[in-house]
Amino acid sequence: MKNLVLSLFTTLLFVSCQEKKAETFDVNLLNGYWEIEHVTMADGSQKDYKMSETIDYFEVKQDSGFRKKVNPQVDGTYLVNDSEEKIKIEKSREGTYISYKTEFATWNEKIKTLTKEQLVLENEQHIQYQYKKPTSFTVK
Repeated sequence: MKNLVLSLFTTLLFVSCQEKKAETFDVNLLNGYWEIEHVTMADGSQKDYKMSETIDYFEVKQDSGFRKKVNPQVDGTYLVNDSEEKIKIEKSREGTYISYKTEFATWNEKIKTLTKEQLVLENEQHIQYQYKKPTSFTVK
């Protein structure tokens, strides 16, 4: 009986001490247009976005690329300017991160969820941004 308890304890200790592998994502799913749905603050409060004037456009090739803010137009096109943020995808034991760089600042966001239809990013202040693929609209 004593050996059984010792074996169980040793097994439990071994399993609990194993390193967790960070979730990896197919970063190619990041490419394209993303519309903000809501933001969850660190305290759990949430701000919903019924409609946003800007949409984020990501383009990533071989773990680097850019993000642009674009403005949807009523004819279904996007108004684009030359401003963009350079990005790098960085993978570590803690997770997959997007590192942003402009001439004014640098920052990181952790990818919490990335599917064909949903993107959730978390910044260093533990604020989460949930995005969805935008639906096109036109006024005729």
